[in-house]
Amino acid sequence: MDFFEVVHTQRSIRRFKPDPVPEEALWKMLDAAIRAPSGSNLQPWIWLVVRDRAKREVLAQAVRARFDSSGRLEQMRQRAQKMEDASQRRMLLRAADFFANVAQAPVLIIPCLVGVTSPTSDARSLLAGSSIYGAVQNLMLAARAQGLGTVLTTFQASIEDVLRKEFHLPEGAVPVCIVPVGYPDGQRFGPTTRKPPETVTHWDDWGVTRPQA
Repeated sequence: MDFFEVVHTQRSIRRFKPDPVPEEALWKMLDAAIRAPSGSNLQPWIWLVVRDRAKREVLAQAVRARFDSSGRLEQMRQRAQKMEDASQRRMLLRAADFFANVAQAPVLIIPCLVGVTSPTSDARSLLAGSSIYGAVQNLMLAARAQGLGTVLTTFQASIEDVLRKEFHLPEGAVPVCIVPVGYPDGQRFGPTTRKPPETVTHWDDWGVTRPQA
């Protein structure tokens, strides 16, 4: 696929077919991920690829437990029903359905920061994220180029205790997100709807929305 077609059609996929993801496709995604820049080129990342059904179920149960205890799933569904925008309503309902059954994704990839020291040694800071989130986006674009769907999720923050126990994460490894991977089921790729670049771009000074002649 053309690079710009990949960029313009990548979207969040939250419903997946049970079809297995070829290992070759996963290796291509991981190879694309590690091509990203990182602070001082330290490449402070480890990619935990979870295909085992039992382990995915452990994560799914933990997510359901957290969401059920807070009533968040039901709140999401109720909020969706009140939305006038059909696309926003569908997106929120799909998100609720996904969080109710995370294990439907045949693969879950958990990127972890390990030993980061540049531009900061605080692995939980926004600055540290600059050394891995670009790699995560590379991973997701490489998935789209192969017809695979992904979605960037951050529910790892609420189940980190489960992740550490289930996968024996060392103390210095910090999971930064969870990326489900699979073939889309009932969802199509883009084009995506975004604010036009001219509405979010300032030139040389804040508030100057057009380059000077």
